[in-house]
Amino acid sequence: MKISYNWLKQFLKVDWEAEKTGELLTDLGLEVEGIETVESIKGSLAGVVVGKVLTCVKHPNADRLKVTTVDLGKGEPVQIVCGAPNVAAGQTVPVVTVGSTLYDNKGEGFKIKKGKIRGEESHGMICAEDELGLGTSHDGILVLDDALVAGTPAYKIFNIEKDQVFEIGLTPNRADAMSHLGTARDLRAGLLQHGVSLELISPSVSDFHVDDRTLKFDVVVEDVEKAPRYAGVTISDITVKESPEWIQNKLKAIGLTPINNIVDVTNFVLHELGQPLHAFDTARFRGQKVIVKTLPTGTKFTTLDGIERELHEEDLMICNGKEEPMCIAGVFGGIDSGVTENTSSIFLESAYFNPVAIRKTAKRHALNTDASFRFERGIDPNITKYALKRAANLILEVAGGKVSSEIVDLYPTKIEDFQVFLSYEKMDRLIGAEIPRETVKNILASLDIKFNSVTDGGLGLTIPSYRVDVTREADVIEEILRVYGYNNVEFSHKLNTSISFSELDDIKIENVIATQLNSQGFNETMANSLTKTDYISLTENLNEAHNVAMLNPLSNDLGVMRQSLLFSGLESVIYNINRKNNSLKLFEFGKSYHHYESGYSEQKHLTLFITGKRTKDNWNVTQQTSDFYFVKGIVSSLLQRLGIKNLKTTPTKNDVFSEGITLSLGKIKLVDLGVIKRPILNEFGIKQEVLFADFNWENVLKVGGKSHVKIMELPKFQAVKRDFALLLNKEITFTEIYTLAFQAEKNFLKEVDLFDVYEGDRLEAGKKSYAVSFLIQDENKTLNDKQIDKIMQKLQQTFEKNVGATLR
Repeated sequence: MKISYNWLKQFLKVDWEAEKTGELLTDLGLEVEGIETVESIKGSLAGVVVGKVLTCVKHPNADRLKVTTVDLGKGEPVQIVCGAPNVAAGQTVPVVTVGSTLYDNKGEGFKIKKGKIRGEESHGMICAEDELGLGTSHDGILVLDDALVAGTPAYKIFNIEKDQVFEIGLTPNRADAMSHLGTARDLRAGLLQHGVSLELISPSVSDFHVDDRTLKFDVVVEDVEKAPRYAGVTISDITVKESPEWIQNKLKAIGLTPINNIVDVTNFVLHELGQPLHAFDTARFRGQKVIVKTLPTGTKFTTLDGIERELHEEDLMICNGKEEPMCIAGVFGGIDSGVTENTSSIFLESAYFNPVAIRKTAKRHALNTDASFRFERGIDPNITKYALKRAANLILEVAGGKVSSEIVDLYPTKIEDFQVFLSYEKMDRLIGAEIPRETVKNILASLDIKFNSVTDGGLGLTIPSYRVDVTREADVIEEILRVYGYNNVEFSHKLNTSISFSELDDIKIENVIATQLNSQGFNETMANSLTKTDYISLTENLNEAHNVAMLNPLSNDLGVMRQSLLFSGLESVIYNINRKNNSLKLFEFGKSYHHYESGYSEQKHLTLFITGKRTKDNWNVTQQTSDFYFVKGIVSSLLQRLGIKNLKTTPTKNDVFSEGITLSLGKIKLVDLGVIKRPILNEFGIKQEVLFADFNWENVLKVGGKSHVKIMELPKFQAVKRDFALLLNKEITFTEIYTLAFQAEKNFLKEVDLFDVYEGDRLEAGKKSYAVSFLIQDENKTLNDKQIDKIMQKLQQTFEKNVGATLR
């Protein structure tokens, strides 16, 4: 939101520098993101002076050019070549001197240099009004009053306005500050805390009067819930033309383009007071009647931008006496009712529309206008008639005419102010300090908050209805604190705390796992919880009846809350692949959302996505493509980090996998992992294999414990390593060998490793060879050969007896 400092000063006669005022506004919660200097004429005509044309002769080498000598008020007259047809000796003209810069309508500048034009020297430029930014005419040079003295700077002659504009990052709750008046109200309250007491000067409407009653419009509001207040008045005999310079300068300063005097006044009042207005051409408004109502779904209506739209039955419309739609109430006007250069009389509308109704309509038609922006957030319902009078007076000033009807103001049920009781005790507790009671009262009074009762324990307050964000006691305390100043709250430099032992909480566990994944080359993603409805059809595991649907989705792509993190993750995968990032390791902590018969449910997940190469390309690394065993190893390492062991592996029942497994602890399912099936990848345009792991994070936290670390002294005695080459049946697994080894030797056997597997033609059918190493060690003495041979013999006998192994 842009706020003009010059405009602001019309409400408050503040003399602070813009930077200092910006700091105060930021402290008040109206964050100033930047301050821009704006000039009504860019460059402020610097280097442009008054010149007297002494001589003017035809250019010897060009038919359309003339050579002039011009007195610039100091030094010798200069020669300037000019192509304007009306230049003549004796004229007083504006001259851009050498070295100065002129700016075009786009704000792009070009520097005036000394040069030669068709062989004749030229030391400057005599300008037309459009070249100086003073108008649009280019018929010839601008001729000035002869009384002006040569050498007078042009900025002293023309009304050039300099302004400083605040760019305010307004939070959605501060609907009351969406105007210069609203900003001035806050600034006044802040200035009081700095010992500066200023009167808030509001535009007077005391001279508003009705000239006659020759153009009466009846007004009927059929949907009072959507239009709690509706006012209007007619103005006749107006002349639609360009706005006066002062209005144009105000609008340009805040980034608006002037259109014509009527439309400009409605925009002016909108940004001055925060009240949206709309002007209808009465000649194009059939029936001399305004009907505020809804129309059937499917009704066609063409808006000002020329787009034909289909209305919804809940869209509030402004209709004429024939019940034909003329405007989408509070959002956008119609193409058949707008003000044109031929308009001679208008019906001027000022209203308070239901914020929820306007927001739904604006989103439904994908429209975002200055009016809807304010109506959606809630404007002041008590300013409707005042703003209407203000706009009517301005229109009479800039367009002539007369007020030709009484103001119609339909306000059947007054919107009441909010009643809140403020407890001093609660205020002190929330703020963490005690603010003097008189200071509190002064702050509240400066915010137009009235006192119903004053007691030792607190204050009974009436909050003005335009403060739609202040409805609770906590809101009032926040108001007091922001005006008092967060930086003014003193706090102790002493911190009292107690140290207590606690187990790792859920957040810390997440951080531990995230750190481990990051060390393994993973990047964390955070996807939108809203997703496409169509994704449900890609798997039978999800049920459309369990969708949590949006009542008013921003788009079809954000229609429901996700039941699975898979699809949002695949969106990230294809986004990266399309940008030549084909090798990915991604993880996300997030929730899935479900609507069961028993109610709504949120489930926490950790998901992994792996595709492409395992590591980055490097000259000394042999590249391997990520596969099922790679992702299984990562999953196992994460579970092991959380102390989860003795897992059961079963084929997965999740149909998003072409092949996959489920890891469980007893009956508690922990994670599904595997290769995503091809039809799902095709839906996203992914051609390469993608591996996916989906942890039920709540179950993982439930069974996970601390991974106990045992610290022991380094052994003093040497370990011995021996190998066996075992010939086994193919169905025998290394797990069986591992378990049998430790059952046979519990005291001295430290490690069992499989370092080679051979299956080939040189072995009998149905046989394989395992090369297994055994690490043997006595921590109290050195083992001799006899003891080692005895252990190895025991292991050999165990393998022969239990799995039919033989030594090769």
